[in-house]
Amino acid sequence: MDSAKAKRLEKTLQWMLTIVRIVIGWHFLYEGIAKILTPEWSSAPYLAGSKWIFAPLFQQMADSTSVIAVVDFLNIWGMILVGAGLMLGFLTRWASLAGAVMLFFYFVAYPPFPGSMFGVPAEGEYLWVNRNLIEFFVLVAFIFVSKDYLFGLDRLFGKWKDEKARKPIPDAPAQGQPGLYRREVIKNLISVPALGAFAYALYKKRKWDSFEEKFLKVEGIDANSGATLLKFNYASLKDLKGQVPKAVINYTDKDGKPAQFELSRIIMGGNLIGGWAHSRDLIYVSKLVKTYHTDEKVIQTLALAEKCGINAIITNPQLGRVHQKYLHEFKGKMKFISDCGINLDFQKGIAMSLAVNSDALYCQGEITDRWASETWNDPLKRTVAERMELIRKGLEEIRRHGKPAGIGAHKIEAIKTCVDYGLKPDFWVKTCHSHNYWSAHPESPWKDNMFDYDPAETIRYMESLKEPWIAFKVLAAGAIEPEVGLKYAFTNGADFVCLGMYDFQIVEDVNIALDTLAGIKDRQRPWMA
Repeated sequence: MDSAKAKRLEKTLQWMLTIVRIVIGWHFLYEGIAKILTPEWSSAPYLAGSKWIFAPLFQQMADSTSVIAVVDFLNIWGMILVGAGLMLGFLTRWASLAGAVMLFFYFVAYPPFPGSMFGVPAEGEYLWVNRNLIEFFVLVAFIFVSKDYLFGLDRLFGKWKDEKARKPIPDAPAQGQPGLYRREVIKNLISVPALGAFAYALYKKRKWDSFEEKFLKVEGIDANSGATLLKFNYASLKDLKGQVPKAVINYTDKDGKPAQFELSRIIMGGNLIGGWAHSRDLIYVSKLVKTYHTDEKVIQTLALAEKCGINAIITNPQLGRVHQKYLHEFKGKMKFISDCGINLDFQKGIAMSLAVNSDALYCQGEITDRWASETWNDPLKRTVAERMELIRKGLEEIRRHGKPAGIGAHKIEAIKTCVDYGLKPDFWVKTCHSHNYWSAHPESPWKDNMFDYDPAETIRYMESLKEPWIAFKVLAAGAIEPEVGLKYAFTNGADFVCLGMYDFQIVEDVNIALDTLAGIKDRQRPWMA
């Protein structure tokens, strides 16, 4: 390669390396300034959510207010100083070293491995390599790159120092030297316009954020960095009053020995997550719910519920895939109670539920309601007795696999029929709500307006049963306030309550449940679990 071509290549390399350094510096500087401009920002949620090798240390740090204050200070000013140093090309090696150390800790806190990136904003799907790791290696490389290959203040000061060492006594400049010197200064001050562009972009963003805050009442969005956790997921945990209390359901394991199934008093309902929204005449809601509840959102919701002490979800076996993903990839511990509701086929539902390793199974309420009815038009022409025998065999099949076996129903008549035929589940799943809401009328034009058709009889009859009772539809699919519905269900005999919740409702509903349980004084039915 001739010398002229080599020189052109060297100049191109200098410009490319300088641009890469400025861009990474821009990123660091913005992240630091964005955190200053977000007064409520804290690294505590980010540290608390870590799951990899240093998770115990990070979580211990998150529990200490004084430690968090230091970590926040180092994060903010570390990013600002590293960003400014990289953009200006000043103390580049030290800035690169400090930035690489920060990125290393961001990476080990949330490595891009399956199950370890939960809760962290990401631009896409990662497989072992993410932005933090890429920038880490770039900054490590900058530690060893000579200042001669990077335009910036380091190079400019180095030129001045070398010039002074070579010429202790000023001489008249050689012809043409001033122009070359000016060009050298201009090249090494390339970051000045970059800083100007940064300041202008920041000004425009702050102006828009102010507009949103003033007119749209939208909360400012936190910087999307490796050190930033989505505030929405964890922000309300600080308001949590405590963990949901737990009780046990007694059953027989597959060896025929007595066993206990621990269950939180509040159980997640799976209809909203699965997209089965009882929306009355709002026909678009089910599609909206399904769109909202991506796999990632479902997993975030389960994790948040688990942090609040909720340890189980009741849902359809078709959601077993997401549940298994949550267990194996995200190391969650949420139990899966399957309703076995597959096309009114209890036996098929059992098989599907066992295939996804459900923790407890029961006969879905709609199946029980229809199978127990003398007037239901059974397409297979089976009698009530034959259908009750199928439920009995289903309970036996569940117990053979060492799982708690239950029966659900919307109509209290269906529960009575099961009892009359001698069916004895480990737990009941029965609707429980009053009719004290505007659309609660048997002749209402809405078909999704009532779920407990005889509240008084439900309370009276369920009081006579000795098995634990999981009450569901306690809010009548959103028609009743949680404070009212939870108090009604627990006061009138429910041992557990299944509550459909979006992620943004969980902490508030758990706090309501805790207050409700602490204030119950007139419950007639003894706690059966």
